[in-house]
Amino acid sequence: MSAAAPLAEYFQAAQSWDADRAALQRRSARLAWLLAAAGWLSTVASVIALAALMPLKRVEPFVVRVDSTTGVVDVVPVYAGRADAPEAVTRYFLTHYLTVCERFNFATAESDYEECGAFHSAQRNQAWSALWNATNPGSPLNLHKDGGSVRVQVASVSFFTRASGLADLAQVRYLKAERQAGGAQEKVSHWIATVQYAYAAPAQDPGIRRWNPLGFKVVDFHAEPEALDPTAKESP
Repeated sequence: MSAAAPLAEYFQAAQSWDADRAALQRRSARLAWLLAAAGWLSTVASVIALAALMPLKRVEPFVVRVDSTTGVVDVVPVYAGRADAPEAVTRYFLTHYLTVCERFNFATAESDYEECGAFHSAQRNQAWSALWNATNPGSPLNLHKDGGSVRVQVASVSFFTRASGLADLAQVRYLKAERQAGGAQEKVSHWIATVQYAYAAPAQDPGIRRWNPLGFKVVDFHAEPEALDPTAKESP
């Protein structure tokens, strides 16, 4: 009986030591899981923060102006599309639009197509794309595939105000001078275009903004021969 007592105490101590080791391992495992969870939460929070900040990162084009007399340098304010544009500016845009978008030359056709798209509303751009589609028999690519060209010269721009007071309509008179491939003579026809226009916020895309920095938009466009010319072709 006396010999079994120390042995029982030894087993009891060993069992207590094993229990302490098991409890320590469980605490270590819980701590490891807590640290891992905290790390994952930090990672997820960082990703969410970066995703939230991404819309704030954008490129803002600007123009630096240097006074030729004093040498003072300043930044030209960027037009935001909220001020009323002078009539002279609208007249320039209409003249430029008609000159570029109604002409045709194979050397500049692709560039002219893209530049005109920078001035279109979404609806007008759909009609523009359909017009230039190679499957359209009336496409300029098909009408002048023999190497012909069309030159445009604007004669006048007139503005109209609606009864509601809204001034968003203009009529542009211009002439088209068509030349056949290898031909020396130009065939001139007179046209009149009715244009509905508007000003919107300028595009953020620098490629579009370099063509259209003020957000001028052609909402609707209709052109027809000014005189009855059976050989003249109507524009969309």
